[in-house]
Amino acid sequence: MYYIGFDIGSSSIKVALVEMTTGKSIGVVQEPETEMSMLAVKNGWAEQKPEDWWHHACNAIAKLMKNHNIVNSQIKGIGISYQMHGLVLVDEKGQSLRPSIIWCDSRAVAIGNQAFEALGETQCNEHLLNSPSNFTASKLKWVKENEPEIYQQIYKFMLPGDYLAYRLSNTINTTISGLSEGIFWDFKKDDVADILLKHYGIDSNLIPEIVPTFGYQSEVDTKGAQESGLAAGTPIFYRAGDQPNNALSLNVFNPGEVAATGGTSGVVYAVTDSLSVKESARVNNFAHVNYVKGAHPRIGKLLCINGAGIQYRWLLNNLNVASYNEMNTLAESVAVGSDGVVLIPFGNGAERMLNNQDIGTRIVNLNLNNHNKAHLCRAALEGIAFSFIYGMEIMKSDGIDIKVMRAGNDNLFRSPIFANTIAIVMNCEIQIYNTTGAIGAARASGLHEGDFEKFGKNITENDYVMSYKPLPNQQAYQEAYQNWKKELELIINK
Repeated sequence: MYYIGFDIGSSSIKVALVEMTTGKSIGVVQEPETEMSMLAVKNGWAEQKPEDWWHHACNAIAKLMKNHNIVNSQIKGIGISYQMHGLVLVDEKGQSLRPSIIWCDSRAVAIGNQAFEALGETQCNEHLLNSPSNFTASKLKWVKENEPEIYQQIYKFMLPGDYLAYRLSNTINTTISGLSEGIFWDFKKDDVADILLKHYGIDSNLIPEIVPTFGYQSEVDTKGAQESGLAAGTPIFYRAGDQPNNALSLNVFNPGEVAATGGTSGVVYAVTDSLSVKESARVNNFAHVNYVKGAHPRIGKLLCINGAGIQYRWLLNNLNVASYNEMNTLAESVAVGSDGVVLIPFGNGAERMLNNQDIGTRIVNLNLNNHNKAHLCRAALEGIAFSFIYGMEIMKSDGIDIKVMRAGNDNLFRSPIFANTIAIVMNCEIQIYNTTGAIGAARASGLHEGDFEKFGKNITENDYVMSYKPLPNQQAYQEAYQNWKKELELIINK
């Protein structure tokens, strides 16, 4: 018997099957095989049709079941992960009223900033744990202001994962974790954020019914079964945004545990039990997947670094090298600190952790007689690692105590220089796992039974690859980081 998991990204839909008893991954498919299209009617806008997510999800289910000779009666539960902060609007018949305004759409930035100023930093920090910023609530306010004829037809708003669950079950609901990522949750009151709804003039009746993150949420109905190929009656047991789900996939649930990703951009996601917030302008705070109303809180603090893997990819494309492996080999030929060469890797737009400054990429202390592309490769890996460390220092100042970091075995974390630099400077162990968001979502279906120990054991036994541990001689790494940090602060404080 199996669980099935969905990961709704902005590039593709991934669907995974895992064995119920062992959590072993049976297979993962991606639809479409090429990147999904995105609508950009104006600069800074990004939209996708929710119906496209459903179409690709149904195709992926059919392909996965055919590839592994599975019949739908063998699938006993559904888990869903999805791109965070998206806005889906439906009318009373459940028809979408417009394309979804997705996570990377920036049209509502000014609306969120105005709300932050009007409500005040103290009230936002105490109640919302965030600035309203460009999150889902601000996007809904944008629709109210700019598309009133659409706003008047709204029956419910949904997040992308809520929409997929709705298409499967014909039931509209959401979770506390999901509402918090849209800045619809008041952590001080432990209830829906009336202060923001009133400020935006949004009717609370537009909020779907709230169901637990783990547990029975709904089940596939006859129409959902006909279109998806899953069996009618199959329960949906889990739903979460992609970053909380990534943390879950790496068995990150408790204070001191941190999940990280090092792709085109970088993410550090740390769990805390504190509602104290000092850095809401630079670090986002959401209800983690194991947040329960009325219980001891579990908050996920999320820090995003725009300039990460994109910097290393730029070097790959411009240094006349054949592969990342060649770049890593070149970097290993240079000592820690890159012989003084410092690379500031922020060339992918404004950085929230730098108070939204857009400082670009900088290469400093380059000696044209002594330095070559090997020094650039080392300086890039170190510079990206140092940007993670700089962000984690911000998180530590906001109350995070980092005990262990877990990351997927992909992208930047495949480089020992990158991973070792973080482990040594932060003095923490980094554990590497082979897993994906879709696999994590499928496994999370089993958490409706509440057995977190078994869930963690399945991850360790199936996915663990290796660990990077702090080395006793840290001086060279610490000196290199302080040199990098000095150069960064010269730029941001000028």
